[in-house]
Amino acid sequence: MSRHGLTRARTMGPIAAAVTLAGGSLTRVFAQAEVPLALLDTPDRLILLRDQLRLVEAAIRETGDPTLPARLSMETGLTGLGAIGLQVRTTASLKEALERVEVVTPHLLQTATWTGLRYREATAFYGYAVTEPITIGRQANEILALGYLLGTARHFLGAAWRPERAVVTGASLRRRAEIEHLFGCEIALGPRAGLVFPAACIDAANPSRYEPAGHAAAAAPIEDDVVACVAHLIDLALDETRPSIDWIAGRLGLSRRTLQRRLDEAGTRYADIQRRVLLRRAEDSLARNDAAIGRIALDLGYADAAHFTRAFLTWTGVTPSQWRRSRPPKT
Repeated sequence: MSRHGLTRARTMGPIAAAVTLAGGSLTRVFAQAEVPLALLDTPDRLILLRDQLRLVEAAIRETGDPTLPARLSMETGLTGLGAIGLQVRTTASLKEALERVEVVTPHLLQTATWTGLRYREATAFYGYAVTEPITIGRQANEILALGYLLGTARHFLGAAWRPERAVVTGASLRRRAEIEHLFGCEIALGPRAGLVFPAACIDAANPSRYEPAGHAAAAAPIEDDVVACVAHLIDLALDETRPSIDWIAGRLGLSRRTLQRRLDEAGTRYADIQRRVLLRRAEDSLARNDAAIGRIALDLGYADAAHFTRAFLTWTGVTPSQWRRSRPPKT
């Protein structure tokens, strides 16, 4: 059974900045990708990986620039990888960095993807692949990823380093010569995206190793099972409206019946997941004393404060006002 990939919303920030710089409409781009624009204000929230791929494609259409993914990843470099970039900077060698990235990427930044190192005689291949069966935006996402792979290697080998070639999937590549110029190497078409370079490069030492003082705060791991995906999608949708199970199933590319069956196999139901998300959102809002209960009710999709109060009383045994009085305010 395949899993639905998730990624941090922070991956959307550089894309949005590029669209704005080009004079494009962020509202239109995010609408085409079917994700709320408000995600830009909450970079650590999780979104579907397929939504990020759709956003990249929408940004390319909006700007009319197929080289956009290459430019984005080359300009942002390791900083664009967030916690993963920090992991790279703390390793002793390129080999250790690539091994670390392979392990932590699915847990900290993006699931349903693979990065890894393979050898063939004296040649190394540092590869990237989306393991979820997504077609739209796949090649553009590979170009984006290749720029980050290059940035990782160049941290150890120097800004002037060039691989023997880069590889992307697909039958053709728009504006190939321009992307090759940005990457500084030939781009070939093949069965798996990645960088090809001499295996001897892998032992390069870190020229500016970062050693954080004390223990750096660990990023919360990403859960990518179907229950977690449904919960994340409900939470995102609540920014605009309360979603139906049919809407959630459609976002996951499943039929309603298939989604219900998979939730049943996981020992839960859609209504149970939605109730947990609503309760968490309600408690977060109630902990802020400036949020009126009537406003919270409307934000959660209730017709009025009375309906919300009855639901909250059923969930917790106390009314929203009683719960708020019993808790210290959030700071």
